[in-house]
Amino acid sequence: MTTDAEFDAWTAGQSYDRYMGRWSAAVAERFLDWLEPPGGARWVEAGCGTGALTSAILRRCAPASVLATDASAEFAAHARAAISDPRARFATADAADLPAEDGSADIVASGLVLNFLPDRLAGLAEMRRVLRPGGLLSFYAWDYPGGGIGFLDAFWQAAAALDPAAAALDEGARFPFCTRDGLAALLAEAGIGAPAIAPIEIVTEFPDFEAFWQPFTLGAGPAPGYCTSLPPDRREALKTRLAERLGAGRPVSFRARAWAVKARMPT
Repeated sequence: MTTDAEFDAWTAGQSYDRYMGRWSAAVAERFLDWLEPPGGARWVEAGCGTGALTSAILRRCAPASVLATDASAEFAAHARAAISDPRARFATADAADLPAEDGSADIVASGLVLNFLPDRLAGLAEMRRVLRPGGLLSFYAWDYPGGGIGFLDAFWQAAAALDPAAAALDEGARFPFCTRDGLAALLAEAGIGAPAIAPIEIVTEFPDFEAFWQPFTLGAGPAPGYCTSLPPDRREALKTRLAERLGAGRPVSFRARAWAVKARMPT
């Protein structure tokens, strides 16, 4: 594991849902509105996490089947336990080694995962492999460089003010390609032409500061992993700095933006 991935803890499905899963679910709904997939499709999902996109596909898209995979055995198990739909099956698998036959999928989808892959080109190549001719490759990623997750941006700004080394852990610094132009360039490098790329925006709302802060103390994800690694006094200093900036006794609201991508494979 590289230094910049030191705190990328992808376990504890319930903790992740408290931190990011609820916002992932909201983005998944907007993504499917934009994707406009046909019914009766065979789906493969690379990086299902706790099942936010899987659930939305099953509920809204009338799929023939969904093979949902995740590199984290705990996440795959969490999603399997939460989703009983017989059209879905779950597997622990790396996105660069999907357990599907060549050309067996009509749609491959991936939500908020591509930037975390150790080899993104290998992941895109694998998505292409399992798609049939004319199949649809699709994914979405947070606009980290553009402050695309406002509450996360606020966290890292406060952390870096107290600990300059934290700036290198900010996803905006780690994933500078997560922009419209950066994703287009990545797809071109992967040999995927004529993608459609569009922003998806939601509002992330917290009833008060404690509701904002508490998910950062659960350890699931890069920022919570960093937060829980701090000694108690430094963690309390970070909490105090954020409370001073955001206000401890009122609702807290931020905008969040992801880039959605889709590309049709040649026939």
